[in-house]
Amino acid sequence: MFVDNVELTISSGKGGAGCVSFWTEKFVIKGGPDGGDGGRGGSVFFRVDNNTDTLSALRGKNVIKAENGRPGEGRKCYGRKGKDVVITVPPGTQVVDAETDEVLLDLLEEGDKVKFLEGGKGGLGNLHFKSSTNQRPTYAQPGLPGITKQIRLELKMIADVGLVGFPNVGKSTLISTLSNARPQVANYEFTTLTPKLGVVQVGEFDSFMMADIPGIIEGASDGRGLGLEFLKHIERTKTLLFLIDASNYREMRYQYEILQEEVQRYSAELATRNHAIAITKIDALPIEEVNHLTETFLEAIGLKANRVLKKYKVDENYLSYGFEKEEWEKQDALKPGFVLPVSSVGQFNIEPLRYALAAFAKEENRDQDKGSEQ
Repeated sequence: MFVDNVELTISSGKGGAGCVSFWTEKFVIKGGPDGGDGGRGGSVFFRVDNNTDTLSALRGKNVIKAENGRPGEGRKCYGRKGKDVVITVPPGTQVVDAETDEVLLDLLEEGDKVKFLEGGKGGLGNLHFKSSTNQRPTYAQPGLPGITKQIRLELKMIADVGLVGFPNVGKSTLISTLSNARPQVANYEFTTLTPKLGVVQVGEFDSFMMADIPGIIEGASDGRGLGLEFLKHIERTKTLLFLIDASNYREMRYQYEILQEEVQRYSAELATRNHAIAITKIDALPIEEVNHLTETFLEAIGLKANRVLKKYKVDENYLSYGFEKEEWEKQDALKPGFVLPVSSVGQFNIEPLRYALAAFAKEENRDQDKGSEQ
């Protein structure tokens, strides 16, 4: 089961109390205080693990608490430290304060282990309070309490390319064709109920991650359909691929503008990401009609058709828009990097799309690396 939102109450352990004890032994008249310290309470850690891609393991665990420290004992025996709790989460998980909605942690890198709540310190035993004026101390410190937090874990998938489109435009079919993902595919709207991640292989040594989210409809950013619940999963995608259905009753320009509007209303920053367009289901129409629709669509959004992506061996029977070189950084982010008619069923332009997306994502990664260095 895919779970991307969990509310928890987590607590670190209480420190153990110090001990009040005196050394009593035959022939030892003045043994003195020998109470040991209490052990520190257990801490709470978050660990990022690539082998998990959902928060379902935490579903139903309303309270997670680390072990308390053990109290100290006589003969200067220190109490045992409480056992830590390690909460394993997938990359892209945010830890949010449930009361203030403040993002406390953003867990991105595989293998990261972050201490979130420190365990309470153990109390000192009466051994520490002896002095020349107080040779028989009868006081020991109690352990410090642990820390309790009401939190919400939110998973936002990390991918190089995020698929955005209306329901039933062919997102699941495309990701199953390009990648190792195997989502449910059927000819009705909202087949995809949960996001899917897939690794797209490019040659023997390169690959990139693609994310498919449930279909977006008009008003998704206001809570209609499934869009609002899952739009957050494309927040972390570096590039977006808009899928426009050529055979749909909605005009292609209308589909594109509504998708852009919903993304813009959800996140202004997300709307400025570099993006490309795939015109899907072209096998359902004659070539001449697909070219007419493509040309009309490109003119409507201010682009010129017939700039063929020859480098990626695009089918020249279909009009397309794009670049011959990987100079994506010169492209206006508000304009698509390329527009390519494709068919997952008929395998038209699938391989060119694979390599064009790989170059697009690689250039975006390079730009982000330059930005982080500066």
